[in-house]
Amino acid sequence: MLKFKIIIALFFWIAIVLVSCNKDDISFDAPNKELRFSRDTVFCDTVYNQVRSETYAVKVYNTEDRDVMIPKIELGRGSGSLYRINVDGKSGFQFLNTPLRKKDSLYIFVEIAPTANGPEAIAEDQILFSSNQGTQHVTLFSVVQDAEFFVQTTANPVKITSNTVWNNNKAKIIYGNLQVDPGVTLDVQAGTKVYFHKNSGLKIANAAKLNVNGTLGNEVVFRGDRNDTKYDTIPKNWNEISFDAGASLNMNYAKIFGGTRGLDMKQTTANISNSIIHTFQEYGIYAVNSTIAAKNIVMDNFGDSAIGMFKGGYLNLTHCTLANFWEMNSSTNAFVLYATNDWTNPSGQVEQAALNMDIKNSILYNKNENAVQLKPTNGQVFNYSFTNSLLKYSNTAGFAFENNPFVINSIKNENPLFLNLSIYKLNLRVANASPARNKGNLTVAASVPLDIVGVSRLVNPTLGAYQ
Repeated sequence: MLKFKIIIALFFWIAIVLVSCNKDDISFDAPNKELRFSRDTVFCDTVYNQVRSETYAVKVYNTEDRDVMIPKIELGRGSGSLYRINVDGKSGFQFLNTPLRKKDSLYIFVEIAPTANGPEAIAEDQILFSSNQGTQHVTLFSVVQDAEFFVQTTANPVKITSNTVWNNNKAKIIYGNLQVDPGVTLDVQAGTKVYFHKNSGLKIANAAKLNVNGTLGNEVVFRGDRNDTKYDTIPKNWNEISFDAGASLNMNYAKIFGGTRGLDMKQTTANISNSIIHTFQEYGIYAVNSTIAAKNIVMDNFGDSAIGMFKGGYLNLTHCTLANFWEMNSSTNAFVLYATNDWTNPSGQVEQAALNMDIKNSILYNKNENAVQLKPTNGQVFNYSFTNSLLKYSNTAGFAFENNPFVINSIKNENPLFLNLSIYKLNLRVANASPARNKGNLTVAASVPLDIVGVSRLVNPTLGAYQ
């Protein structure tokens, strides 16, 4: 009798399980309400020819109090789409009868691996959701650039061995280190975009030249290869543009950002105009015994300093805006200008040389107690002058401000009233009430008659790169 009861109970629970399973199998019906999505448009990064993008996610929500079956999910362009989607762990172009539990959500993952014809194109498609409620969609959108790749491997050191011109018909993407060989000239034309993969850089060898020929509104861009705008404010996405002894740089209308160092110079001659350099882990310009003439440059957001002058050299800044509102960590100095006669070479030996600096009609400002740090060495030439400039200053700056014949008509510790400090916008123009307004030397302004955006400064010149 007991065995019979046990057998009856066992059959009862098996029946319950079978009924439950059968109920699950048939309880998914077509939606009675429209589905809800985490976003209606997926903006993918700018992507390069035949290079897969990052993976993006869209969540699909079932807001009903019952389980539903989505009859069809598909890419609008089908198998001809540049996009790929993954639904419920499966990749493809079309998915039939996708179940979705009540009050639950479903992930759809999206990526693009496009082909490109021409310098830049738009890739657009839709994820379509079809049911008895009609058709809903999520738009997929991306900018696609054709690209030329420079990939360093053990067998392929990657060098430019003859005079070369880069133009804007293709983005230049560098994996590893690309070298411009000794004596060779690389001309980079207006609108060219140069992207560096992680731990990559460009090296200008001895006696080689880098000419950057951007124009207003068609600047040359040097940055990391991660195009999501969040990476615009993150350093260390790439290494640096480095220059060996005897190399030279002529740069006009460039934007350089997002690496470890921007321009790393060793005994280099550089002329830099109308350019923006921002967001580097160490220095925007790191110069060892180099000669630099800069006008209308804007710099912000550096861990160590916007400009570092080591082993002397020569620095001439005219109508420049150097700021530093670094916020990545508080352990770095975050200067605007650091200058010393000394430099410790890779062998650990200290080398010294004369230093000469001339700063005119410029703004040098940061959020710390002083923006400028001068470190002269006894017995070495250390000449400097600040003329009609606004400086953030404290008595630890390494020079006297008051009663100093080398600090001429300059302003100490007055807020320049920048209009916008956001790195996303980098608008270091000054407000109408700024103390930098109308304080420039007219003779100096006449040597740089237009500001960085082409506005005349011949009347009542404002300090810095913007009139």
